[in-house]
Amino acid sequence: MAAKSRPTAADVARRADVGVATVDRVLNGRAPVRKETADRVREAAEAIGYHAVPLIRHRTNARNVRLGFVLQKGTDPFYQNVATGLRKELSSRLDVKGKPDIVFVDDISAESMGKKILEVGSRTDAVAFVAIDHQLVVLAVDELNLRKKPVFTLLSGISASGVTGYIGLDSRKVGRTGAFIISKMAGAKGKIATLVGSHGYLGQDLSEMGFRSYFREIGEEPRLLETIVNFDDPEVAREVTTRLLDSHADLAAIYDAGGGQDGIVQAIRAHSSGQRPVVVCNDLTDATRPALIDGVISCFLCLPIEAFARAVIDEMVSSIIGIRAAAPNRTLPFDVIFAENLPA
Repeated sequence: MAAKSRPTAADVARRADVGVATVDRVLNGRAPVRKETADRVREAAEAIGYHAVPLIRHRTNARNVRLGFVLQKGTDPFYQNVATGLRKELSSRLDVKGKPDIVFVDDISAESMGKKILEVGSRTDAVAFVAIDHQLVVLAVDELNLRKKPVFTLLSGISASGVTGYIGLDSRKVGRTGAFIISKMAGAKGKIATLVGSHGYLGQDLSEMGFRSYFREIGEEPRLLETIVNFDDPEVAREVTTRLLDSHADLAAIYDAGGGQDGIVQAIRAHSSGQRPVVVCNDLTDATRPALIDGVISCFLCLPIEAFARAVIDEMVSSIIGIRAAAPNRTLPFDVIFAENLPA
């Protein structure tokens, strides 16, 4: 006698009189489903002994949350990776459900960011953002704080008392680690350049401070050139790097505390001198991976996106449903990636 086959999602769908896609949405939390429909799917699954009944019960009992995120530059691979991590993490939670409200802002001026933070925060239960430290951003945070909305800063903090918490890296440690690597790889001679996107980002400012403090402590601060702002823009970074290569035949290293790495790579590859300074940057992406493999970039100091997304969602959910008080500062260990330990 043939063994009875195990019920499938299609069997649940037939019993509940819904499509298989609806069962999938209930099971995996991919999109909102009306409570009556979700309950019908759960009851059908229970009736036929579907193997994922416990998960469906969790999903149908999960609390709806609205989490808002204001990220920068939608064309930037790094922020796309962050957004993907946030979506994946929220969809995996069993205690809550919802679709993250993720907004990318190309105009990253304080005025634009302040307005967007208020806009997203007004329609969500909690909001997290990346922005410069500016009074217009602080005012937006203070307004949301008056409305009892939890507000989190990501990757770079701001000087606002109304912020619920900061989630990211210890930027000073990042900068000092970059300095340590350069001091060991670049030799004892030659100039060292430092790039930041903007001094308005406290995270980048702290990274630069940590970087400079390391060289000051080992007595090599005279090797450091004046810090250059590249606005996290690849074209500006390309122009800046080309000027550095033109002006300093002894350029030993470049530390980029912000973005624009693609421009640095383009400038080094195209420069007639063939100079290959040691280059330490943040956050490996598919676009910059080839530069690490062929040695144009020496090392990446990387945000662990999966762990970061988990920490962000965890803190935001906790602030909404009151499991515990949100941590005022949650810093994560960062990954140090060379060509030799490049993840597959």
